Amino acid sequence: MDIKQLVQSVEREVIALRRHLHQHPEVSGEEFETSKTIQQKLSEAGIPYQTGFAKTGVLGIIKGEKPGGTVALRADIDALPIQEENELPFTSSAPNKMHACGHDAHTAMLIGTGKVLNQLKSEIKGTVLLVFQPAEENAPIGGSQQMMDDGVFDEFTPDVIFGQHVWPDLPAGEVGVLHNEIMGASDRFKITIKGSGGHASMPHQTNDAIIIANNLITQLQTIVSRNTDPIDSAVVTIGKIEGGYRYNVIADIVTLEGTIRTFKPEVKEMVKSRFYSIIEGVGKSFDAHMTIDYLDGYPATVNSPEWADEVRNAAQKVLGENATPTVSPSLGGEDFSRFLQKYPGAFYWLGTSVKETETQYPLHDPRFKLNEHALNKGVAVMVQLALDALGILEKERTSR
Repeated sequence: MDIKQLVQSVEREVIALRRHLHQHPEVSGEEFETSKTIQQKLSEAGIPYQTGFAKTGVLGIIKGEKPGGTVALRADIDALPIQEENELPFTSSAPNKMHACGHDAHTAMLIGTGKVLNQLKSEIKGTVLLVFQPAEENAPIGGSQQMMDDGVFDEFTPDVIFGQHVWPDLPAGEVGVLHNEIMGASDRFKITIKGSGGHASMPHQTNDAIIIANNLITQLQTIVSRNTDPIDSAVVTIGKIEGGYRYNVIADIVTLEGTIRTFKPEVKEMVKSRFYSIIEGVGKSFDAHMTIDYLDGYPATVNSPEWADEVRNAAQKVLGENATPTVSPSLGGEDFSRFLQKYPGAFYWLGTSVKETETQYPLHDPRFKLNEHALNKGVAVMVQLALDALGILEKERTSR
């Protein structure tokens, strides 16, 4: 059987596994049954594996019958704490847990890819690692660094690593990839504003924390509009505000939670510096006590240009010359970034937009759906990419 036939032969299993995982989601740090399912599927396929990485992580190992380089393929396995609002035969059975970011599909596609590659072992020169990573959604800690700290690559060190993510903004059968930055750095913060409360009719006796918060939010937005070069990208978002007791009480405490997103390290440091100085200035001007909890999150996801090109080449081989449209980077955060800080490689997007007759909701929405016809295309791209990368590594090895 050729590669196309092998990929086709795993399609039903990939879809069935994705649906099973979707129906039984587990959030970051709790992926115990998901991990057992992955181990079971690897065992059924005759693929050796190792466990014990970041609690629930799994490493599948496909050793070709000939020596060569090592290529790693990664899938994240955790769900989000979201109550699903879809009505499907396989809708999440767990309250307030949902695969709203497509990690169920990532896991199923990597299992399918492993099954195909394992049937090609006799032709493979080198090793393919199947990295099933937990806790991708657990920013800023994440699971990638924990897996590496636990020795996931101690025995087999990748020469190159690839990550694939479903992308509802692209049609099924298209792949988005970029040189250098493709996803942003994602920091988190919590600001606590402490004023003094009192009766709503006597504001002169208080220091209204809500008024202070209002001014602070406005000032923080000037970081992007007035301190950031318009050519660069940055976002400062306040996503949560808590404060107040009732309509006739002036609040003494307000908390603000949000995120800062950037691509370039120097832009991040500038935004972070201005963030602190503005909060300090607003606190002084209102004679309020301000506390800041700032969490440096995932760094930007930066592709190796040469391996991004190989993603594009592999996608065009299996999906056609028009399968890799021009895309723009996203300021969404991604834990795969920490793998790319240590190893060359590339992160890319697999188009999974639903049919035109349905509304496409974004990632992390409780109504998110993906086009299952895209899953086998994702398997085909990963299989081709792994084989092509091994071929490139072999040429480099023999030319030394």
